[in-house]
Amino acid sequence: MGLIVQEAISVEEMRRLDRNAALLGISPLQLMESAGRSVADEICSRINIENKKVVIVAGLGNNGGDGFVVARYLASRGARVIVYLLGSEKDIRTDEARRNWLVLKGMRMNVVTREVHTAEDLEKLRSDLLDAEVIVDAIFGIGFRGLVSGVYARALQFMNESKGLKVAIDVPSGVNADTGDVGGIAFKADLTVTFHRIKRGLIKAKEYVGELIVKDIGIPEEAGYIVGLEDVARCFRPRRPFSKKGDHGRVLILGGSIEYTGAPTLSALACLKMGIDIAIVASPKSVTNIIRGFDPCIIARPLPDEEYLSPKSLKIAYELAKRADVIVLGPGLGLRDETFEFVREFIKSVDRPMVVDADALKALREHMKEITGKELVLTPHAGEFRIMTGIELPSPENLCGRVKIVEEVAKKYDVTILLKGREDVISNGRRTRINMTGNASMTAGGTGDVLTGVVASLIAMGNNPFDAACAGAFINGLAGDLAVKRQGLITARDLIECLQEALKIVKDPRSLVELSHVAKVMIGD
Repeated sequence: MGLIVQEAISVEEMRRLDRNAALLGISPLQLMESAGRSVADEICSRINIENKKVVIVAGLGNNGGDGFVVARYLASRGARVIVYLLGSEKDIRTDEARRNWLVLKGMRMNVVTREVHTAEDLEKLRSDLLDAEVIVDAIFGIGFRGLVSGVYARALQFMNESKGLKVAIDVPSGVNADTGDVGGIAFKADLTVTFHRIKRGLIKAKEYVGELIVKDIGIPEEAGYIVGLEDVARCFRPRRPFSKKGDHGRVLILGGSIEYTGAPTLSALACLKMGIDIAIVASPKSVTNIIRGFDPCIIARPLPDEEYLSPKSLKIAYELAKRADVIVLGPGLGLRDETFEFVREFIKSVDRPMVVDADALKALREHMKEITGKELVLTPHAGEFRIMTGIELPSPENLCGRVKIVEEVAKKYDVTILLKGREDVISNGRRTRINMTGNASMTAGGTGDVLTGVVASLIAMGNNPFDAACAGAFINGLAGDLAVKRQGLITARDLIECLQEALKIVKDPRSLVELSHVAKVMIGD
């Protein structure tokens, strides 16, 4: 796509890329294999490894797993490899690292595996390091924080005393990958092989890094764009035990007309399923009782207009808006000129976050300048985008073209745009994401109204419009995927009924590691 600047990356963003790669179908095991092989290749490009003694010192996480892969490749190329695990194999933390450790244990001709628990074990390590021709640091990786102590500090001391070629995997152990700070002691590498992009701390810790090589391990550019579980999970916070009604969000939905009563109701029901305390639908008075009859949990407020909203209803709408955390504007309004005037005046006069959808988007035609800088999420499909901006989007197959245009429009008017489509494009002009959840059955009427309610709920929970739009698109699409998996073709009500299941997935911390369920939903069994 050519849109990601190749600059230093934070630990948080690197982890996000790893997990998003898994959502694209690239497993952590594949990335570990690619990482380990790339380090082995760099070593072999510098030294004839055949019959050379290599000591690899590994931790219990994925950095250790990378080291196990390095050991396998170097042994296969003729090296005599000794792998010291700083701890017990039963405590290896990830399935991927454990699988690669078990492979090493079966390679008994060229690989020796040892655990380090006692002072005697450390002395064996020290002895082996003295005449090792290559030392590989696979202890901590990007996750290190704080101070190095105990067996780790002693191991690093002995590793630094060795005269062999010292190679660090991703980040020298003891160096904070974000800040470059050293936790008392750190591995002094001759060569550091880091993956995908330079980590910020490596720039500041040059005396520990040595020669720095950045290796591509197969994380596609799309992983930087797609909305993943980590983007969504951070939008939720625990509820306080002594909360009162209204603490978890008040959403005002301005919508409905004599023609359309279901659209604002679906937005309100989505808000309630998302956990919002209060959802108020303010609509023309002739349809208020109809909306009220859908669900007793919806608060239905009549506005002065009889069948369609007009400027006559602005005064009461302003008063209702004062108590709302966020406002939904658009579902079911209709296309009358006086209704469009209501929309424009309301947006211009009210200083509250808003999600603008459906008919309200059409009111912005030739009036986009008037909304510049407002705290808005606009949620058009391609047709509404054309009406709203006068710009014809490329076909869905030309995703790059769509991304570029949405970015330009969002930047021009300083708003967040959530372009609905086969892949949703979300941009505020500075950041851009692509949501890949959802399916063709979600063309059913009303699913966009559900999305509007979901996004509004996330803003009401305290999230900024961009993050809420990204997470909302993911949750809405995931609910649609779950609904289709359950029953085939769906309606908007089916989508609402699956919101709670989708929320359970994205809120469960284990889902941030164990992506298989979501990946299967998104990319197929």
